[in-house]
Amino acid sequence: MISREKDCSVVRLSTIGWIALSAALKPFAGGAMYLNYLTEGAGGAGVRAAYGSNYERLVALKSEYDPTNFFNSNRNIEPQP
Repeated sequence: MISREKDCSVVRLSTIGWIALSAALKPFAGGAMYLNYLTEGAGGAGVRAAYGSNYERLVALKSEYDPTNFFNSNRNIEPQP
């Protein structure tokens, strides 16, 4: 059986590895982002970058089908006013 302390060390090492890999691959991403890994600090610019060229089309759809922004959790696309 693995101790809890050892389990935590493995998790920390895997997290550090993931962060290092993400940083190493960033120059090759061409400005694109993976939506599930956006942080709260990324804000609207991060959401726009994650959806790329589809963003404007998605704003139009959101404005048509959810103009009150009822579905606003996660990485929200704001409807046009």
